[in-house]
Amino acid sequence: MRDPRVMVAVPRARRAAMAALWGLAARLTKLLLDAREPLIGQIKLAWWRDMMALLASDPAALPKGEPLLADLAASWAGQGGLDALVDAAEAMLLAENDAERCAAAASFGAELFALSGGGAAAGKRWGLLWGAGVVEAKDMARRLLADARNAEAPARGDFAGSRALRMLDHWAAAIARRDGARHLRREGLLLLRIGLFGR
Repeated sequence: MRDPRVMVAVPRARRAAMAALWGLAARLTKLLLDAREPLIGQIKLAWWRDMMALLASDPAALPKGEPLLADLAASWAGQGGLDALVDAAEAMLLAENDAERCAAAASFGAELFALSGGGAAAGKRWGLLWGAGVVEAKDMARRLLADARNAEAPARGDFAGSRALRMLDHWAAAIARRDGARHLRREGLLLLRIGLFGR
């Protein structure tokens, strides 16, 4: 979402909120990638869950000095629901088998897209692709890529009119079709086409 080619499709009044939300998603993703011990990861996730609770109930009590919290407070103060994204990240951290990892990855995408203004169904393919980038085992990454490739395309209504979310879903599907290989020029053309024509 924070890619300028996608952000330009977000209404100007929503850009700061979307940048902060997807900044949180990026921070949680980095936490998962850096976690060597699940317990340490859980402790860090618990801190973020507490911060999201404060953001919803008492944003003035948030600690100072954390730029991401300041960004979130500027556009999400008094709003709940961000803790669900932390819960989905924790489910990914603690998943013990392939089925749980697939479910957790899809859930992370669903929560993120729902918080971004779309329907939960719109985020499944993106979430599965996200999961492929988070897991360490190559066979699990291939499984997640295959699930993303085979996932049913969301209905048009699932995007709730958000061209940016449609761009992200199509982008994820294109990468999954190539088993995770990146073709930056083709991806740029895809985003341009959807940005201009919506499909």
